[in-house]
Amino acid sequence: MIRPDTFLHPSLSPVTPEPAVTLIVVRDREQGGMEVLLSRRSAQARFVPNAYVFPGGRLETDDAALAQQGQFRPAASLNNATLAAAAARECFEELGLLFARDTEGNMVNRTMLEQAHLDRSGPLLAQLHHHGWHLALDGIYPFAHWITDRDYPRRFDVPFLVAHAPSDQIAVADGAEQFDALWLTPAQALEQHAAGHMLLVYPTIRTLEQLALYRSADALLQACQNGPVMPPSCPRVGFSQGQEIRLMEHEPGFGELHLVCPNGEPAHDIAWQHERPVPLLRHIQRLTAPNAGMMTGPGTNTYLIGEPSTGFIVMDPGPIEPQHLQRIMQHTGGDIRHIVCTHSHPDHSPGAAPLQAMVQGCGHAVPGIYGMSSGPFARQDSQFTPDHELRTGDTVQLQGQRANGDSITHTLHALHTPGHAANHLCFVLQEDGLLFSGDHILGGSTTVVIPPDGGMQDFLDSLDQLSLACQRWDISFILPAHGHVLDCAPEVIAQLKAHRLRRETKVLRAIEQAPQGTVEDWLATAYADTPPALWPVARLSLLAHVQRLASLHPALGLQRIPMPEGLAAPH
Repeated sequence: MIRPDTFLHPSLSPVTPEPAVTLIVVRDREQGGMEVLLSRRSAQARFVPNAYVFPGGRLETDDAALAQQGQFRPAASLNNATLAAAAARECFEELGLLFARDTEGNMVNRTMLEQAHLDRSGPLLAQLHHHGWHLALDGIYPFAHWITDRDYPRRFDVPFLVAHAPSDQIAVADGAEQFDALWLTPAQALEQHAAGHMLLVYPTIRTLEQLALYRSADALLQACQNGPVMPPSCPRVGFSQGQEIRLMEHEPGFGELHLVCPNGEPAHDIAWQHERPVPLLRHIQRLTAPNAGMMTGPGTNTYLIGEPSTGFIVMDPGPIEPQHLQRIMQHTGGDIRHIVCTHSHPDHSPGAAPLQAMVQGCGHAVPGIYGMSSGPFARQDSQFTPDHELRTGDTVQLQGQRANGDSITHTLHALHTPGHAANHLCFVLQEDGLLFSGDHILGGSTTVVIPPDGGMQDFLDSLDQLSLACQRWDISFILPAHGHVLDCAPEVIAQLKAHRLRRETKVLRAIEQAPQGTVEDWLATAYADTPPALWPVARLSLLAHVQRLASLHPALGLQRIPMPEGLAAPH
């Protein structure tokens, strides 16, 4: 676990979310497509005033009784039925739509509702009893689950449910909590928001974006019958080039916001720039080299590990880029104790020797260069020989004493993780349980594996080793050589391994369908879901899969496929 005194921001306790529920009401349009019901919150509302929202609100004590008297799907839990009842009640109170059946099992229609003269502000359960009606909850399905962002002063834990609107009832806002009931397509609502004519909050926007993927109400409800179609989310707030943004768990940058601002402080800018280092913790900064490209993403991440009292470890100084190396010197004060390279590819290690010379030229003690020598199949631009060879279990350490007298230690534990390259190393910062993954695990893409210097079996075995490291050091965060910080490290590793095995299954099927085919034939089939512009790179990983399949399935005769010689990936 990360040492508490290393966080950049003081610890805060987010407000505990209140339980609530929302109902997305949809209907089909005569001219095709689907509409959704939105209404405007009161200008005096304590939470998101004037925003257009779906009907909903907090759970009340009668909701469980409403659920027990209602009609829900067989084997459904009482909790789910209670949520559906609360959503139906809120929809009736705010917009006048009632999801109910009469004693004959018929849906309550507009005429019945008008003749009943129900009081939308009164207890619904007693009024339903009076007319012999019960809530029709069996057509209400889960769609999403939102928890209000951690930085809000008032927060809610809100399942989003979805239902088809009662066929002939008319939605009328109550004029107290809600105003301006509108039926719009999701696209129309988003366009109105973009034009500044309709205020929408983040969960509503993201929900509408998902709703826009469905052509009809029936298609939507069919998709929701097996559970929510959106992952649960408690977004995090950050900045990009000075503009506030909010990110969901699956989006690049979310994990970095989690690391830097664990309690939701709106304080971190995740936009890429190369002029200055980005503080991640008090003792970790990321300085991204200006070598952005298709294979390097925003550029190579150089990590500056340490603090003034300990000096610094520089991990992956990158290519020989004079301005980048000068920035490393500037932001470490030249007090570089060790230079560590995750592997020998030309966007990672060439800057090590020039940086070492720059430190020496400034009168500081000469830092050693640590890593693993390049393998026999590394190409010419990936040759690398460190001053100090590292193997699994070796450590590189900084020690010092802070102004208050406390001693401080930062220890990098090396793990040999071949696969992307024969000499690839990952590192665990032991005191904090942080994984520096080099190119083995990337932020936002899957690394390429190129035989013979790289190997798919080695790559998968190394993932298993990293999974064990997560257990040993309780690792939650991965700091990759390209891209943002990733959280939920064990899940990321498991998903990456599953992805590679799924791709291998596609490769195997392509081979079985065309056993006498060429590598290009198999590539077109196995990577049909990948843009053709990326096929030259995908071809290299396909060869790595073919190499592994040749050992697993000798009968396929894949030994006849020539492997490239002397290749190594730039990343």
